[in-house]
Amino acid sequence: MKRRLALTAIALAVGASASLTACTPGTSSASELVVTTFGGEWQKNFTDAVVKPFEKENNVTVKQVTLYSSDALAQLQAQKSSPQMDVVFFSGGQEAVAAKDGLLAPIDPSALTNGPDLIAQATSDLAGGQGPVVQITPMGLLYRTDKIDEPTSWNDAFNPEYRQHVAFTDLSNSYGTLGMLMINGTRGGTIDDVAPGIDAIGQSARAGDSIITKTSSDLQQAFAARDIWLAPYSQDYAETLRKAGQPVGFTMPREGTTGSFITANVVAGRPNTDLATKFIDYALSAGAQEKFVTGMAYSPVNTKAAVPADMQSKILSGPTLEKLVRFDPAQITGKSAAWQNQWQEQIAR
Repeated sequence: MKRRLALTAIALAVGASASLTACTPGTSSASELVVTTFGGEWQKNFTDAVVKPFEKENNVTVKQVTLYSSDALAQLQAQKSSPQMDVVFFSGGQEAVAAKDGLLAPIDPSALTNGPDLIAQATSDLAGGQGPVVQITPMGLLYRTDKIDEPTSWNDAFNPEYRQHVAFTDLSNSYGTLGMLMINGTRGGTIDDVAPGIDAIGQSARAGDSIITKTSSDLQQAFAARDIWLAPYSQDYAETLRKAGQPVGFTMPREGTTGSFITANVVAGRPNTDLATKFIDYALSAGAQEKFVTGMAYSPVNTKAAVPADMQSKILSGPTLEKLVRFDPAQITGKSAAWQNQWQEQIAR
């Protein structure tokens, strides 16, 4: 008989806190998986695209635990000697730290039946013990199509014609960090020197030319009620704003862009690593990928996933994805505290 124990920590769900339960190692059967999710719309689409069909096709039970990426990493580290999760999703590069710490079970590329159909970036870090990229949401510029023409450069965020109609995102949000790094690069900065990017955003905010938002919901409110026309943010959120009735477009600036690379990782020390790998492989299938395209406007990593005609102008796909800059997550993690200090000095002046 299966025993269930309360998870030893309280996980932060997206927008709410929840007390969660999971099975202890050694008591979960070969027909059961414990996986993390990001909550909200992501979890809703994830359940429809992956969890329910996988359960049906494989006669298994998938238990979902809603955790932010940083919280998921913290739990893996705390549970190293007694892991309680089978598959962990990360969106901020935490897989690099988890793999280095031996918290992940490496995936043999031959175990991924969808491997040959994936873009190169999806499996480029398997050799390092990290899981594959299952979704990508590129960064770019969100803009009001009824207010301005399609912007072409990251520096359009500083166009005098748009002053008081621009929103940047706080570095506590990973999208804010990625947007800052792209702006920083156009101004001569590097990942070792982010002063150009932080200074430019800080000066704009202090002058009253722009506002700083912290969360996705804050940004939605800014577009709806604060007359914001332009914001560096993610591709998927443009679709969220459109569904909320906002006339918002998304574009990749000519200088190029980066994105949030969501990875699926098998946890080391669990009895169901083969089933966990099969679950991840299912998430990489063309059918599952197509549901994330239509449901959340994520870019598919499976080249055989069909992008509907009405979505082709809204998302980046195919060869374009191979051009995305992927910053070293270990560097970002190691430098984030210093960047936060620089940011606060600029914004709080």
